[in-house]
Order: sequence, then structure tokens, then C-alpha cells
Amino acid sequence: MGTNSLILTLVIGALAGWLAGNIMKGKGFGVIGNIVVGIIGAALGGFIFGLLGVTAGGLIGSLITATVGAVILLYIVSIVKKT
Repeated sequence: MGTNSLILTLVIGALAGWLAGNIMKGKGFGVIGNIVVGIIGAALGGFIFGLLGVTAGGLIGSLITATVGAVILLYIVSIVKKT
């Protein structure tokens, strides 16, 4: 992974984490928290989209995939925290 790819991954992760935080709780988790949530969400979103046979290419597709995955991740975390 080159430097540009790493930076792009971190930026998409931060944006996706921030968007998911705003969608689910109305606030973000700080820069590091948003990056972590976004990157894990991207992996989860890619897995789920793959199971459904949905493909989202390009920068916007990556951001959508990561955001959907991050929202699902935050939803699962909120359920686990309640129990």
C-alpha cells in the first residue's frame, strides 16, 4: 500500500466514521475514533455488500460502503452496550 492509498484510506475512514457518528448518535468520536470506526465499517460494509452482490466503485462508492458499514457497526455496538 502506497502513501497515497494509506492517506486516502484514512480520509475515507474519518469521513465515514464522522458521518456514521452523526447518523447514529448526533456526534462524532474524535479524529482517531472516527478513523477506527470508518475503517472497521469499510471492512464490514464491503463484506455485507459482497454477500448481497452489490458493488460500489470509485471514491463515492467507497465512502458509501464505509459509511453503511460504520452505521451497522455502531448499531451493533449500541445493542451490545444495552445488554
